Amino acid sequence: MARIRSLRPNVSREEAMQQFSSGLLDFVRETAFGPLRSVADFYLPFRLFQVEILNGGKRDRRVFGLDAVNGSLDLYHFEQLPGEREVTYVETRNCPEALLGEAEAQKIVIAKVQRLLFSTGFFRVRNLQITAEPVAGEIYVPYWVGFRGRGIRARLAVIDGVRRKAEGAKVRQLLQAWLTSIRAA
Repeated sequence: MARIRSLRPNVSREEAMQQFSSGLLDFVRETAFGPLRSVADFYLPFRLFQVEILNGGKRDRRVFGLDAVNGSLDLYHFEQLPGEREVTYVETRNCPEALLGEAEAQKIVIAKVQRLLFSTGFFRVRNLQITAEPVAGEIYVPYWVGFRGRGIRARLAVIDGVRRKAEGAKVRQLLQAWLTSIRAA
């Protein structure tokens, strides 16, 4: 079992179960995909970067996290580097290995920040320079996974354990790929 440094979750197991199985949508989900069978915690590794953005003479500093599995998820924005009050240490098997190298992760972060800035308005960008300095150590983000289904078929739903929001297809695909790789091994 791995010992990891994780952000402290804001959603308990009971709250996750309630979120997976409440409301009018739950009736539709249960009818279409089957009842909620199980809920499990899951942790994704993120590499943190202190990013400096120089745009038209204005300097902006931000902290972003990039998933260290393959860099496919959206950037995780932090107001500041997580301190000891915001983290906890967990022993778990429910965490994929960080596969993305530091240099490759740095390039991906810069490209994603650039896309983020361009999406706010291309004409607002002037003499753009972005630098990303890696922060030592990884931090894991907790998620709750709900498994629904009948028989041998399972359907996944994922909630971010810090932000309390349902996650989309990118996180589900990453989780599914990790689960099937364990089964193949």
